[in-house]
Amino acid sequence: MVGTMQPQLKVPNVADNPDGWGPPDGFVMLENQLQNVPYAPFSKNERVGRVADWTRNYNARPNARSGQESSVFDFVFDEADEESFRLVDGKPPPKPRFGPRWRFQQQRQLPQRKDEEVEAKKREAEKERQRRDRFYHQNRNNMQRREAAVFKSSVDIQPEWTMLDQIPFTTFSKLSYSVGEPEDLVMCGALEYYDRVYDRVAPKSEKRLERFKNRNFFKVTTTDDPVIRRLASEDKATVFATDAILATLMCAPRSVYSWDIVVQKVGSKLFFDKRDGSQLDLLSVNETSQEPLPEAKEDINSAHSLSVEAAYINQNFSQQVLIRDGNKVEFEEPNPFASEGEEVASVAYRYRRWKLDEDVSLVARCEVHSVLDLRGNTQFLTLNALNEFDPKYSGVDWRQKLETQRGAVLATELKNNANKLAKWTAQALLASADVMKLGYVSRIHPRDHFNHVILSVQGYKPKEFAMQINLNTSNMWGIVKSIVDLCLKLNEGKYVFVKDPSKPQVRIYEVPTDAFENDYVEEPLPEEEQVPPPTEEETAAKPDEEKDVDADV
Repeated sequence: MVGTMQPQLKVPNVADNPDGWGPPDGFVMLENQLQNVPYAPFSKNERVGRVADWTRNYNARPNARSGQESSVFDFVFDEADEESFRLVDGKPPPKPRFGPRWRFQQQRQLPQRKDEEVEAKKREAEKERQRRDRFYHQNRNNMQRREAAVFKSSVDIQPEWTMLDQIPFTTFSKLSYSVGEPEDLVMCGALEYYDRVYDRVAPKSEKRLERFKNRNFFKVTTTDDPVIRRLASEDKATVFATDAILATLMCAPRSVYSWDIVVQKVGSKLFFDKRDGSQLDLLSVNETSQEPLPEAKEDINSAHSLSVEAAYINQNFSQQVLIRDGNKVEFEEPNPFASEGEEVASVAYRYRRWKLDEDVSLVARCEVHSVLDLRGNTQFLTLNALNEFDPKYSGVDWRQKLETQRGAVLATELKNNANKLAKWTAQALLASADVMKLGYVSRIHPRDHFNHVILSVQGYKPKEFAMQINLNTSNMWGIVKSIVDLCLKLNEGKYVFVKDPSKPQVRIYEVPTDAFENDYVEEPLPEEEQVPPPTEEETAAKPDEEKDVDADV
């Protein structure tokens, strides 16, 4: 454009340094007339001298004694200005989190809290440790007391008995045998119907346990059974027994208390019997528990007292849960043990036969206690009752746990009464019962062993319950088959199987043929050994003699 001045670019004078990089060492005249002003950064906390100095060692600290003069380009600041400078952030620089020092010294460098929360956790941990130690020592003492407790043998071993063999229970657990379905030979007795109202009983609506003194219960052994005698005379089988005896043998590995079974071999036949007043007529309580029971027989919580109480509860419970209106299911033969006009408990006997092999068959008398009509189908029931005597022994209060934690109550009973529950299940399987009813009966007060209440009733299918308690049917029959084979090899006579009171094993004794027949009959002494009764004169003179003796003393 004409008449307009164009701007001109004036290049400043740039000092050239041919010997290196950076400003020259000599005196240089600058256009802004700034002389003797070294290059310095704007941040005062970065005390560097030059922009780049490849020859200076910054790690070496300056030594005042060395006499070396500082470079012209070293930063020099005013002391008054330095004193007026304050840092806003006073935190120390962060430490590196990588490298060997942090990896191996991490726990030592982390700060530890010592406030109330940490102290409370330490106290709780110490209490938990003490509780575990106390529980461990308590269990250990209980185990020692349980092992130290001397269980008496169920029968007194006589010196004339000959021990033939002893079988450890470990061999029983390895046995297995399968049998076919049983055959019903005879059915006797009559059954009353089950009252389904008791299925709705709960701890809040408990029912008082009634007493049935007028109804008779029979615990007849094998050789005293007229039906078994008849079947034996007809050669219906080789081996004869009852369901209670077979269940005892089948569940022998779970037993702790001593028991005994009498075996009689007559010709080629075997009869498994029980003694009069045998422990098989009672029900064990807390047999497999780790908590020992009182040893005094007079104590209401001793093993013997609880067994009698449990048998009493079981009998009354089996009759109370029935519809007692006279309506019964009668079978082909009446009760073989009842007299005419006698009131008997609701029970039916099924005489069943199992084929063990080609030459050996077994007949057993099995019991069912009630019947239930469900949609037109008749179902057989077995009725049994578990009893609670004192919650402190089991650790579970039924009145509090039955409604909300019934599984925990049953698990505790399976732990404390494994043998009893297994025998009940085995008897239900032998009788081919459709349902087994378990009642939960408790004392009104822990110190009152006469009055009880029904808290609940639960039903189970025997096969499913056997799987739940790990009861193997093949193993049960394997034990029976091995014992039958062993007894068939013996000579004709009488033998006794005795469970060792302190060891998990069973012993076989050969006993005289008249053993156990005169246990409860006292034979009179000869006349020359009898002491004559005192005369009236001797009786009158005896108090005077006692007075004279007291006076002398």
